Amino acid sequence: MDRLSLGDVRIHRIEEWRGVFLSPQQLFTGFDETDYAHVKTQVPEGTLDTGTDEIHARLQSWVVEIDGRKVLIDTGAGNHKERPGIPLFGHLETPFIERLAAAGFAPEDIDMVICTHLHVDHVGWNTKLEEGAWVPAFPRARYIFSAADAEYWNPENRSKFPEKIGEAVNEGFFDDSVRPILERGLAELVSGRTEVAPGIVLDPAPGHTPGSMTITVTGRNDSAVFVGDILHHPLQVLQPQWNSIFCEDQEQARITRRTVLDRVADAGAVMIPAHFAGEHMVRVAREGGGFALADI
Repeated sequence: MDRLSLGDVRIHRIEEWRGVFLSPQQLFTGFDETDYAHVKTQVPEGTLDTGTDEIHARLQSWVVEIDGRKVLIDTGAGNHKERPGIPLFGHLETPFIERLAAAGFAPEDIDMVICTHLHVDHVGWNTKLEEGAWVPAFPRARYIFSAADAEYWNPENRSKFPEKIGEAVNEGFFDDSVRPILERGLAELVSGRTEVAPGIVLDPAPGHTPGSMTITVTGRNDSAVFVGDILHHPLQVLQPQWNSIFCEDQEQARITRRTVLDRVADAGAVMIPAHFAGEHMVRVAREGGGFALADI
């Protein structure tokens, strides 16, 4: 699903990359083969090859049109970036800006950029390469970053946080995709529950990173919750105890995932994770003591 309407609010999906990622056995900590055999046929079509155990994944951003504003959520991996820790996302040359234009938006149209968390595949298009320098890709935008993540991932603070699970994979992203925004005074660093605009509320959701946030967008008739990498795959709705190997605080990530699934199920909201293939979004229902995937 590339477009979603929440009454007067419109949401547009902008794809940067699609491909096959790790298998469930490789991606998830706490993986159990017996549980997997039980749930793997319950996930939406197009998200998992059950014959080869290949996860289908996307890098995608979302433009939210709300109250006269155009808000871009997460910015993918970006082009021309050196990514020694994850070559899959290095030196990309994707037509992301052209796809944004095809959806009806120029970079100058974007009023706000919100990153659910600061990771290599969520900040890349914050900047673009121009005459050898990294400059803001969305020149009119106010950028919203988590204060906790900005502190945690800043290489200048490495002595404060010497053991990071994602240090190698995320090498380089702060200096080419976050620091240029901070140095130009274009970023607002947020902590705690924050309403950044009418109808858009950020809530702390730590675990995957210290500053991971959910973004709740409320329209006239419905709501959507953007959850970043709190879930990488629909399998985690059915097995919320499974973390990704990239979660910085494994125990907190499990607590946060269940809390967010509870909230989405209670609200009947559309849940929009960062990397889902298939329809790219789901609703969540309660089933027994756990959760099930429901139609959008």
